[in-house]
Amino acid sequence: MAFAVKWQIDYWGDNLQPGDVILSNSPVCGGTHLPDLTVITPIFDAEGKKIIFWTASRGHHADIGGILPGSMPPNSKELWEEGAVIKAFKVVENGELKEKELIDLLMAPAQSPGCQGTRCLRDNISDIKAQAAANHRGSQLIHSLIADYGVAIVQFYMEEIQSAAEHAVRDMLKTIHTSTDGAPLNAVDYMDDGTRIQLKVTIDPSTGGAIFDFTGTGPEAFGNWNAPIAITNSAIIFSLRCLVNTDIPLNQGAIRPITTIIPPNSLLHPSAEAAVCAGNVLTSQRIVDVVFKAFSASAASQGCMNNLTFGTDDEENGWGYYETICGGSGAGPTWKGTGGVHTNMTNTRITDPEILERRYPVILRQFCLREGSGGDGLHKGGEGIVRELEFGVPIKVSILSERRAFAPYGMNGGEEGQRGENLWIKGSGRVINLGGKNTANMAAGDRIVIKSP
Repeated sequence: MAFAVKWQIDYWGDNLQPGDVILSNSPVCGGTHLPDLTVITPIFDAEGKKIIFWTASRGHHADIGGILPGSMPPNSKELWEEGAVIKAFKVVENGELKEKELIDLLMAPAQSPGCQGTRCLRDNISDIKAQAAANHRGSQLIHSLIADYGVAIVQFYMEEIQSAAEHAVRDMLKTIHTSTDGAPLNAVDYMDDGTRIQLKVTIDPSTGGAIFDFTGTGPEAFGNWNAPIAITNSAIIFSLRCLVNTDIPLNQGAIRPITTIIPPNSLLHPSAEAAVCAGNVLTSQRIVDVVFKAFSASAASQGCMNNLTFGTDDEENGWGYYETICGGSGAGPTWKGTGGVHTNMTNTRITDPEILERRYPVILRQFCLREGSGGDGLHKGGEGIVRELEFGVPIKVSILSERRAFAPYGMNGGEEGQRGENLWIKGSGRVINLGGKNTANMAAGDRIVIKSP
């Protein structure tokens, strides 16, 4: 979120006052994909004249408009198809919620052909209020610390926390440089459409800094798995934190030693108009796999988040549901992989079965480990899962996934894990392979079966 906060700082300058709260989700403003709404609040000094800190919260909203329920359309080609785009909006000004203007923004996608405004307006507004309240509570806690210790001491310790992360990463990189005799670290992987993600890591042993060079990565995709720059940097921070053996809090200090080179108009630096909804949930996972591969840290994990959305397009009572589905984690030099877990960049948990079946017209028929799907080796890879849902009403269902063409790779002689598979089982018994990314209008009694990598 640091990219998002920095963008708003540059945009607003001195045009913020106490009681203002900013809302943004645009990929060019440090956003990830449109359903992730970021709420940002400046914290002023006691006189209300100078901004001394910021609080921010980011939440994935179940729907933000666009061409399909859930705002994660598997076949989107342009950003406008994916929902409302908000660059910089004072959702609260001088302490007053600008609800009418907010509703206008959330319903704006309906002006585009084939699109609707948000299908979850009440939930959106409630969740944005909750995010603003969370920021306000954060501001209260910051002011409490300042009251106890003074602003200079609080700022000193915040800087020290980031410096600790920075030094830990520099020490780790120096150790890696020694163990590899200074050789550059290289890795490549491919998205299921064949788009290349290439990485070369060059470490400076004198400073512990490193260059992460993604030159050679394929061009912007005519699809939605493009990943804005903020996603690549988040994936790098996550990977570095995993590689550090000491106990440090995850913060922006971890990326201070890193210079990132990303070619423009590429998969990892797309244009402002590019569709991006899958970049945050598919490509981010592959970036982590590539970083771990370069550092010989682990074999590939499931490489995606197995995104399932379903809902209806009814103008008055439309609704959408979204979940990410777990899979297997890659094994490492001294450990086996774990089956049936969310890995790396997911940061999500699935809805409890009882709540799912109570709130939605769906029956969970099966949810179990996918036996034998982990790659064999000295340390076996984690197994994926099988998740089967039966729908009780006619419904629009979308799946957005990866590693359905290219299997999760092993390392150092370890075997590949099984590819994922998505099946549509009609009430008649007919079985259809949906592929990795697809949308289907399913009838009552139809089922979808997701077999994750």
